[in-house]
Amino acid sequence: MISEKKNLLLKYAVCIGVALLITVAVFWSKGFFTDSAAVNIQILSDGFFVSGIVVSSVAGLLFVGGEGMFIGIGFVLRNVVLTFIPGGRKKHERYADYRARKLERLKKEGDHCILVTGLSFLALGVLFSVIWYTNFYQMPV
Repeated sequence: MISEKKNLLLKYAVCIGVALLITVAVFWSKGFFTDSAAVNIQILSDGFFVSGIVVSSVAGLLFVGGEGMFIGIGFVLRNVVLTFIPGGRKKHERYADYRARKLERLKKEGDHCILVTGLSFLALGVLFSVIWYTNFYQMPV
């Protein structure tokens, strides 16, 4: 029980760490704390929004891959490679057998730390955008 909680906490820490690295990279590329408050809030919005979109997109790709969406592409690429290997056609199997074997190995996990982290950072980005629009939109920058 305690080990499972530690594993889950470690997964969330890694996800948040990666998202923060992306956020800090965006801050650094835009020159954070070098301009006025309005520009800094725009940079905060950009940083959190970009990291939220990237991490949420990775979560979506992992979900689609876990459901078996890319099995057909893997089957085609495997057969292309086997065509150029001598004796590779002996390893050929039908698509139904290949799909059943691959779906058997896919593991369904119950934790959604990547998605939760991505959506949280995305929400922070939207929040900073709303703050900027309500306070600084009509002001000259």
